[in-house]
Amino acid sequence: MSQPTPQASDATRPATASALDLEAHPEGGWFRRIWTGTVPVETPGGVRPAATTIHYLLTPGERSAWHVVTSDELWLWHGPGTLTLSLGGDGEQPADAVATQVLGRDLAAGEVPHVLVPAGTWQAAELAGDEECLVSCVVSPGFDFADWALATPE
Repeated sequence: MSQPTPQASDATRPATASALDLEAHPEGGWFRRIWTGTVPVETPGGVRPAATTIHYLLTPGERSAWHVVTSDELWLWHGPGTLTLSLGGDGEQPADAVATQVLGRDLAAGEVPHVLVPAGTWQAAELAGDEECLVSCVVSPGFDFADWALATPE
């Protein structure tokens, strides 16, 4: 997996990113792959692991830019803050009308502990409050930057 990831010094990484050894992600936020499945699968893009998992962190003032992955992606909330995940359809660029879901612990308020983003669906994330939020993202077939794209800026 090639990673077009800028390097961050410990002086610029948030404390949680340093503690979990996360690096800056090209879409925004912080990440580190924590698991790669051992079973290879054929995909239109080539051989990939059956699944991969990352930790992904957003801190106040950060957001995940609109991006698309050619695999299903399951977002799993860890907290402590809440995160709004926006889905922008499966067109060439994100759609104007988006669906949103808040990942968090307040089920009575409609927050959920996980969200599935179907393969080929545009997605973006931002904090729903002012507290950082850690999630894990499970991608199947496994993630490769060759299967990922950022939206074209308008």
